[in-house]
Amino acid sequence: MPTPARVLRRAAALFACAATLTACGLLPGGDSGDQPEVERNTLRIGVLPVVDVAPLKLALNDKLFEKAGLQVQLVTLSTEDEGIQQLDTTLDLTWASHVNLFRSYVAGAQIQLQGEAYQAGTGTMALVTLDKEYDAPGALAAPRIAVNSTEDVGALTTKAVLKTAGVEKQRIVLREMPFDQMVDAMKAKQVDAAWMTEPFITKAQRDAGARVVTDTAIGPTKDFPMSGYASSKKFADANPRTLALFRQVLRDAQEAASNNKLSVQDALTGYVDVDQQTAALVSVGVFPLSLNPVRLQRVADMMDTEEVFDERLDVGALLPPGTTN
Repeated sequence: MPTPARVLRRAAALFACAATLTACGLLPGGDSGDQPEVERNTLRIGVLPVVDVAPLKLALNDKLFEKAGLQVQLVTLSTEDEGIQQLDTTLDLTWASHVNLFRSYVAGAQIQLQGEAYQAGTGTMALVTLDKEYDAPGALAAPRIAVNSTEDVGALTTKAVLKTAGVEKQRIVLREMPFDQMVDAMKAKQVDAAWMTEPFITKAQRDAGARVVTDTAIGPTKDFPMSGYASSKKFADANPRTLALFRQVLRDAQEAASNNKLSVQDALTGYVDVDQQTAALVSVGVFPLSLNPVRLQRVADMMDTEEVFDERLDVGALLPPGTTN
């Protein structure tokens, strides 16, 4: 049995060891070495005024990036294509729909996904109408649908949901226009319905009495992966630790937003054209915590089914090393 003196000597030695480790920053709480070594500590990220990027806005407000040693600047874009084209020039990362990112990659853009931004939930994307007779997705044989792009997620999910309702794909007429022009187009009877995301769904319901024909996050598009963040492959190869740190902070931001969707609704009034009363009614979807190749493959496979690509896209080719497991 150890003597009291021997126990005291052992305790003193352990205390000295712990003190040395803490001083060197090797244990949590040390005075140095708090931040991981990265290739660069500044990032310019292209975004649009959409619900999807709310976690980034909240992360900046809460200084999550700053605490991790990253200086992040959000650059507001006019279009998603603009952001993709500016990678490696004025932007380091950009937000875009997965459909646009996959299209760009197949067209030759050397990009790498760095995080998922948003996943559709109930009420987050829908076909809305002012036509009282259009009361079910299969009610019209040749519906005229307004979409923000005939080559993006709205067109893809609209065709999938209407096809499930028995509408022949070749009879669906898609008309491209900005979200803020869709209500006027429905009033003028230029279209029968419009594919919208939040907060435009809620605004159309409150301001024009629009109603939902069908949620477009159902059936084949339930929990549909909507958007994400990407960098150029060149930037990713040169800055793997910086982007790993970005993904770590993004995960924390996404988790915080998921746990407090009221904060997301409140944040919308700061960067989206929506008042507090409307923001409080906005349906909020899911903010994924990591890149999931199985989930993302759903988007590519649906695009393949709709003959967007000449051959099947394996999304694993767009993911950072270590995220395909």
